[in-house]
Amino acid sequence: MSDKISFAHSDITAPTPQNTPLTHAPIAAGLSRPTVPDISEDNEPEEEDANSAMQHAMLGMVQGKLAGLLGKSSGYVENLPVEVKKSVEALKGVQVKQVELQNQYKRECLALEKKYLELQTPLYDRRHAIITGKAQPTPEEIEAGEKESLKDDPDHTPLPKDTPASGIPEFWLTALRNHVALSELITDRDAVALKHLADIRLSYLPPTDPKPGFKLSFVFTPNEFFENEVLEKTYLYQEEVGYSGDFMYDRAIGTDIKWKEDKDLTKEFEIKKQRNKNTNRTRLVRKARPTDSFFNFFNPPQPPDENEEEVDEEELDELEEKLEIDYQIGEDIKEKIIPRAIDFFTGKALEYEDLDEDEDDFEDIEDDDDDEDRFEAEEDSDSDADVPARRRAPPKGRGAAGANNNVNPEECKQQ
Repeated sequence: MSDKISFAHSDITAPTPQNTPLTHAPIAAGLSRPTVPDISEDNEPEEEDANSAMQHAMLGMVQGKLAGLLGKSSGYVENLPVEVKKSVEALKGVQVKQVELQNQYKRECLALEKKYLELQTPLYDRRHAIITGKAQPTPEEIEAGEKESLKDDPDHTPLPKDTPASGIPEFWLTALRNHVALSELITDRDAVALKHLADIRLSYLPPTDPKPGFKLSFVFTPNEFFENEVLEKTYLYQEEVGYSGDFMYDRAIGTDIKWKEDKDLTKEFEIKKQRNKNTNRTRLVRKARPTDSFFNFFNPPQPPDENEEEVDEEELDELEEKLEIDYQIGEDIKEKIIPRAIDFFTGKALEYEDLDEDEDDFEDIEDDDDDEDRFEAEEDSDSDADVPARRRAPPKGRGAAGANNNVNPEECKQQ
């Protein structure tokens, strides 16, 4: 019995796969720059520039045509025999059931996350009590923490046992500032308000809600900036998992902050002088304009409505980038900052953040300036004797190593 399938139409082949060209390489390869130099060196730059310009133009035309093929059928599936098409449709039907199971799996994962969040809630409450100074840590808690400190630093000095503990001021502000992305959002003005941040809590939306998701609650003590005791940010997922098998971000909903008079940190106010054209009288007008602030986090960007007219491509790209950043920050608060708050407060978490960088994210740098500097240094080496000793380059050996004392060998390994 043969493993091969014989089609009624023997001339059917599989060209470029459905919906996308296979590769640009075979065409682009024919447009590579010539490697044989010209005979006349005088004309080389002009000819190279002309060749390069022509190749770029041709490559642009080719890529433009290929881009036009994206999303279009190659005709391969349409030309299959009817009996094969039936099997193709059947596989789509099988996949529908697979996707249903994947949806069920992700829903159960979300339920499991919720279960373990409930188990951790008493520990989060205990953490909050210690941070605010409402409760004294037990000797067992301190001992367990010092064991962790000894793992990180063998020279760690144990704390005196007869000294009472106190609350930790600016705990959450410090933790947020030790997150790379969030530190860029927090202005000096925001920091004054965030000193009143007492806790960050996580909750999951009930299964009765139409869409799954989670909520971040920022709990504040009374402050001079806004009346809200809690600022919330809710992230909604789409009802079905995406092509990757994970829940896809749908949109976010933030709290309407009730700012006190003249305390809106998301706006800057300026006084402008205006003159009446008819009476020539002048007046002072106070105008507000949006400004960068961490509290813009509670006024998230919204994805475009499907019923809206076509959005400019550049605006759409910018909006997609904002949505992605907003979602990633929410996920980081949920997955990293809340469960590992003490590590962000101490800065320990930053050590692990560096490990997230993949080796493939780095590439070699060809620095022509370094080559030029090295060449100039070699030319000047003969005149080193005339240079005062304090200006000479350090000699090879221990002196040279001493000159590089600031280089971190771990960074070299990562590179």
